Amino acid sequence: MSFIFFINIVAMIFSFFVAGALIGAIFSNQIRKKLSDVLNLLRSTYNPILKPGTHPWTAEAVMNPAAVVINNRTHLVYRAVGGDGVSRFGYASSLDGILFDDILPYPVYAAVSPSGLPNSRRIYSPVMYPSGGSWGGAEDPRMVVIDGRVYVTFNMFDNWTLRIGMISMSEKDFIAKNFGAWDGPTILSNGQREKNWMLFPEKINGKFAVLHGIIDPDENRVRIEYTDDLKTLAQKKVDTIDPQTVPDKKISWHVHVRSAGPPPIKTNKGWLVLYHAHSEGEGDRYKLGAMLLDLNDPTKVLCRATTPILSPDAQYENDGKPGIVYAGGAVIRDKKLYVYYGGADKVVCVATATLNAFLDAIIAGAEPHLEEQKAQII
Repeated sequence: MSFIFFINIVAMIFSFFVAGALIGAIFSNQIRKKLSDVLNLLRSTYNPILKPGTHPWTAEAVMNPAAVVINNRTHLVYRAVGGDGVSRFGYASSLDGILFDDILPYPVYAAVSPSGLPNSRRIYSPVMYPSGGSWGGAEDPRMVVIDGRVYVTFNMFDNWTLRIGMISMSEKDFIAKNFGAWDGPTILSNGQREKNWMLFPEKINGKFAVLHGIIDPDENRVRIEYTDDLKTLAQKKVDTIDPQTVPDKKISWHVHVRSAGPPPIKTNKGWLVLYHAHSEGEGDRYKLGAMLLDLNDPTKVLCRATTPILSPDAQYENDGKPGIVYAGGAVIRDKKLYVYYGGADKVVCVATATLNAFLDAIIAGAEPHLEEQKAQII
């Protein structure tokens, strides 16, 4: 009798263990799915919000916008590609961040070629110069407002020379659309191939902070240069890693990191940084990831989202150069995150998320080896 009782007890414990494991697996999958759902940015039904236009300088593409909110309007400075293959910047603004009713019909900035060679000396070839469909000019702006001044950093591209340019003007002139008042361009970099640098939207310890690389031998670090004077930054040798030279390495959901997206956004959980990367076996598809940096030491990665927050699955993200979502601007309005991005190197789009739930989902799903960092921000 006691032996049978013992067997029954063992069987009951085993059944509890199996049932618990099954229930745990089911709930774990449900939790993972819920986190993934919260992390997925919601595309606007109005996408694309900007398209190639009838003006020659916007005829080929409009894409990769920078964004700021000033006076309760969202302002975009976007990259436009004309029939001549040159990239210039356009301007649009919106009261609600979705419908852009104020679109200027002329460029607000056109860059001088960094090499000094006039564009007329070469013939545009989309095959030879496939950088988003253009072969020269000002590409992929990022924009911040610091101490009443608007700063735009961008890629200056000419004959495969890539430098980081910067222009700036007072917030007052920007609102007045006095785009002849740009100060610059100032060249921030001194290498032959530098791309996608951006400013933090405030000074850190009294200095400008330039996020110039999100690739480092330590995967939990990014690269930031601090300076008192942006106009003298090019005199320094800034140590940046070119993503083209880095072999694939599994980190979170991706194996290859491309670049940071919009400038960092300050939240109570850390600096939110969105970035572009490739999943394994999908080196031709740009996806958007998210991570949080430490507020006190922003070179330190606190945690990463373990799934992409946006993948190029919509038709307008493939009708052009297939498989491209490229974010250059992000703002917070009414506790919502608005991410502005280029689709298929052709159009401008927007996707949103509820900010607090989005941040909580990043933290809750963070990788196990970042538990110590997670504890600091919960």
